Amino acid sequence: MGITKRGIGAVAALAATAALLTGCSTGGESDPNTLKLWHFEGTDSDVGIAWNKAIEIFEEETGATVEYEDKSFEQIRSTASQVLNSNEAPDVMESPKGNATAGLLASQGLLADITDAVEEYGWDDLLAPSLQTTAKYSDEGIMGSGPWYGVPNYGEYVTVYYNKTAFDEKGLAEPTTYAEFEDILDTFAKDGTTPLAQAGAEYPLGQLFYQLALSKADRQFVNDYQLYENPVDWQGPELTYAADKIVEYVDNGWISQDSTGLKAEDMGVGFMSGEYPMMVSGSWWAGRVINEATTFEWDTFAFPESQLVPGSSGNIWVVPENAANKDLAYEFIDITMRPEIQALIGNNGSIPVAADPADITDEKSAALITEFNEVVAADGLAFYPDWPTPNFYDQLVGALQELVNGTLTPEQTLEQLGTDYEDGVADIIG
Repeated sequence: MGITKRGIGAVAALAATAALLTGCSTGGESDPNTLKLWHFEGTDSDVGIAWNKAIEIFEEETGATVEYEDKSFEQIRSTASQVLNSNEAPDVMESPKGNATAGLLASQGLLADITDAVEEYGWDDLLAPSLQTTAKYSDEGIMGSGPWYGVPNYGEYVTVYYNKTAFDEKGLAEPTTYAEFEDILDTFAKDGTTPLAQAGAEYPLGQLFYQLALSKADRQFVNDYQLYENPVDWQGPELTYAADKIVEYVDNGWISQDSTGLKAEDMGVGFMSGEYPMMVSGSWWAGRVINEATTFEWDTFAFPESQLVPGSSGNIWVVPENAANKDLAYEFIDITMRPEIQALIGNNGSIPVAADPADITDEKSAALITEFNEVVAADGLAFYPDWPTPNFYDQLVGALQELVNGTLTPEQTLEQLGTDYEDGVADIIG
């Protein structure tokens, strides 16, 4: 998924670092029979359930003990460089993926090159080529080529969740064209209902902006934006369309201007409670929607008339270069790739990368997996808007908040983002 927001600058980062280090064991000799594991999935979440079972199997089969430390996504994202460059590094860790996170850590020499383990265990045979993109990084930390530094074992993409009960009450059906989608937005708005749940204080608004741009884009645009193959025209038709559309969404009441102060959790809860009839967001919400949206029928549909969607492999397992027990880490990763664990991921709302389709018995999960597989087969995964540079997440959130608030025009927003993007890319590739 997109990266969560950083907080309030250097003071927050230092505080987070202190908190993270406080949660670690002190230095000293490592135990060769203990696997130190960090991940940020909720215990009862779809992926968390799978990891818990993998830990149980690992301990039974190896006789080793898992020392699990519960870290937040933000702790790992914002403090990984400091902690991994110390003797406090875990043996295996869930990491955000992309140039700005895993790529940066790989380029700093903080992650182990696991190519030999990938070939030994056959993980490369289990992953479609487009899912391998976020697992490999060049010397500069650019994804898609070079050694393996991570292993994804679930996938994700952005789709449209909708309240089927609310649609039925208005005689509305899933749209097959973008014009029909806007008609649905207008139908709800004219009745006084804000149709799209949104959150401008974190990643969701950036993903809507990017999805709108992708609806006018091709694969070369994605390669230029994400892989720096050519300069990106920030005043070009794709991004201009997206910025103009965001303003139109606000002006038409399709998203609330107040959403600039809302976080992703607020957005999700708003949709699941029935406050908003639609939500454009990631497949990672599906497990919670299955369990929490119990007062109405719901379903999903692909963003209309867009061959490209925000999405990628899920977050990846990485092995720090300073890990004390790399072989145990590889054994654990391999367990998470087994059909048994992959089926748990699939039947609890996420998208496994190596499951036996016959093992997926949950109807909603199976539908999401089918849709995701269709996107992968069509080479439609376009990654996420905040990936190109380490600071671009915060820059994107801030600029789009100003766009929604009206303190920046679409042209000014794109000019600011273009400058931020180009400066960040220049720092990476010169």
